[in-house]
Amino acid sequence: MMFTKRLFQNKYRLFYASCFALITTAFSFSIRAGIIPELQDEFGFTSEQIGRIDQMWFLGFPISMVLGGLLYNTIGPRLIMQFAFFAHSVGIVMTVFAGGYDALLISTLLIGIGNGCTEAACNPIIADSFVGNRMNKLMNRFHMWFPGGIFLGGLISYYAGVKIWPWQTQIWVIMIPTVIYAILFWGQTFPKPRVSGPTSLMTNLKGMVSPLFLFILVCMFFTANTEFGPTKWIESVLKGSGAQPMIVLSVVAGVMALVRYFGGSLVAQFKQPLLLLGSSALAVLGIYLFSTQSGYVLYISAVIFAVGVAYYWPNMIGFVAEKLPKTGAIGLSIVGGVGMIAAASLQPVIGRWIDTAKAEGEAMGLVETQLEIYQGQETLQTMIIFPLILVGLFTILLIWQLRANKLKSS
Repeated sequence: MMFTKRLFQNKYRLFYASCFALITTAFSFSIRAGIIPELQDEFGFTSEQIGRIDQMWFLGFPISMVLGGLLYNTIGPRLIMQFAFFAHSVGIVMTVFAGGYDALLISTLLIGIGNGCTEAACNPIIADSFVGNRMNKLMNRFHMWFPGGIFLGGLISYYAGVKIWPWQTQIWVIMIPTVIYAILFWGQTFPKPRVSGPTSLMTNLKGMVSPLFLFILVCMFFTANTEFGPTKWIESVLKGSGAQPMIVLSVVAGVMALVRYFGGSLVAQFKQPLLLLGSSALAVLGIYLFSTQSGYVLYISAVIFAVGVAYYWPNMIGFVAEKLPKTGAIGLSIVGGVGMIAAASLQPVIGRWIDTAKAEGEAMGLVETQLEIYQGQETLQTMIIFPLILVGLFTILLIWQLRANKLKSS
């Protein structure tokens, strides 16, 4: 009843539309992850080629996110979301009717661009529509729908696999939230940006030229790949493991959504560097268990891994907002953009690791399930390097911040 009543209030309708736009982003991640084996079977792609296709998803995201952030005050959110709908729709249709490698590259890039436009427009739409605690509450609920949408998309992909839906039918499912957000946005009045004073891009750029900001960018490279490396390749690295890869992905996404929704108190109790350090230790343990265990134990591994990576993205952004406020909104966009570019840069590399592990297994005489387990576990053991490096980096950050706080108090 409350939902129906709010649906006719402009600002809540914009909020619900934003949530469906983010669900579109999440579906494009999880469902596309689920169809990797079908694409390889139909087109004969290597894992490295699949990695280059996935790279376009991650590459289109930061391009449109940063450009959308820069142009938001000039062209407004309506035009940005209209372009997002265009990019999503064309990208989905091109994917369904793709006849080969090049078409999939272009279609995936378009979907990534639509996702970046969503991020660039919907955050300020919510921030400009609500104030105070209400704004913070709804912003957290909005961001919950990325892992929440991955959870739903993972279940849909698993169900589709059981029912033997062709991969094209699964891609069409992404169009459902796309059409819904377009309908909800249609004819609505968008809020005007809140400008609290003169802003200076030069001031923001100067704020970004600092050792701490550059250090955070390095950390963001590894946090993004720790989160997206195992999850984007879930079908390839857990195939033959005795657990359903898309159910594992849904468990990871579901736990992440719950942690982000209910776990805000931990952020208040612990300093961000300490929380990020603890998260990295859990991520190491989660990936290690993925690479050594099989069967139902992998679902427990998924919970540990999910708790580890859930705090990465919001706390990296929050750290910059709190400790480096002079970087402004563009600084936050740059941090998020670097994360996506980092994930994009390593997609073909991870694909190559999988191809190499498969070749090694074949040379050892492994076949079928044994080969699948070997290639997955070998690749995951290589991925452990990401959170291991983060344990070192966040230890440095923790010491750095403790010393900085001590200097301030003295």
